Amino acid sequence: MTCLKIGDLVKLSSSGSGRASFRAGLIVEFLEKKCWRTEKLGIKVDWSKIDPEPHAVVLIGGDRRTIPVTDLEFVGER
Repeated sequence: MTCLKIGDLVKLSSSGSGRASFRAGLIVEFLEKKCWRTEKLGIKVDWSKIDPEPHAVVLIGGDRRTIPVTDLEFVGER
């Protein structure tokens, strides 16, 4: 996995969740927050069972979206 950084162009990975896809976006910030993964943990949410995970704030068409880093892949060359 490539280490992502601010300014990278990214897209949803093919293994990412079933959310609506987008062509590409620009990472503008990183933060940590909890993400309940229903497909793995079930529908009954218990925030005490999970730790925060890295998320990227991605600028897509003028909108800022917070997406788990594990659901993103780098686009282009370094």
